[in-house]
Amino acid sequence: MPYQSGFRPGLFDGQTIFIPGGGGGLGRCIAHELAFLGAKLVLAGRSLEKLEKTQNEIREDGGAVLGIYTAELRDEAAVTDLVSKVLDTHGQVHGLINAAGGQFPAALKDLSLNGWNAVLNNNLTSYFLTSRELYTQCFEKQGGNIVHIGADYHRGMPGMGHNGAARAGLANLTMTSAVEWAGASVRVNSVIPGFIATTGLDRYPESAWDNLKTVVQKAPISRHGTAAEVSAAVVFLMSEMAAYITGTEIMVDGGMQFGKGSFIYSSAAKEPPPPFNGFHRDETAKLLGDK
Repeated sequence: MPYQSGFRPGLFDGQTIFIPGGGGGLGRCIAHELAFLGAKLVLAGRSLEKLEKTQNEIREDGGAVLGIYTAELRDEAAVTDLVSKVLDTHGQVHGLINAAGGQFPAALKDLSLNGWNAVLNNNLTSYFLTSRELYTQCFEKQGGNIVHIGADYHRGMPGMGHNGAARAGLANLTMTSAVEWAGASVRVNSVIPGFIATTGLDRYPESAWDNLKTVVQKAPISRHGTAAEVSAAVVFLMSEMAAYITGTEIMVDGGMQFGKGSFIYSSAAKEPPPPFNGFHRDETAKLLGDK
């Protein structure tokens, strides 16, 4: 069974899309959906094994992966060389989806400067570098489209302040680049996932697993999201249907930022609407298996 996308087949015919972080997690799902919709993909990341797995899956499903590249996305020279190589080898790139990143839990008082810098470089600097290089080497003359995968920073991020700072910075980068690059026909937006049932949840300490299972009960749509629900938002923003949207964030979090009530209102407990599970190769977090 192929990817069950809600978008029309051929939507991205003739487009080449570059996805740093396309080897795993949300990036892998987004790559699969875009390939199903006709895009030709270039994937990058740190793990050759993950990139090869995604490439093989997509090709087995009839999609096109033009190439995979390992690179240190936090290094300016490496990113400059990578983008140059991608353009020289594969021609014009039409879109960039920044899905790479990484973080670890730590209270601010326990956080070293190296740890702080590592997460800011992972989740902000690398996004800036890939965006800038694709803009200066391609998009400035030919136009393009950028979507960043962020995280919810709006209420602070206790226990991961370094990640919250990076994601808040990414929001400003999104808005600023949307204005500065609009004259070159470049749109820039971001998607902010909530608690999504990917295997990324399994990487958190087991001491956090019970909270990860139940935290979604605080949201109006009180369940975990799926990778396909995040991918759908990304695909929309990358498509011609979003031609009048730039500099914005789409929250895919079940309404988590609003909570379920107030001091005078409490939401009645009902079954949440069923999830959209369009990703035929989805891998769900093991910790949710017995929730």
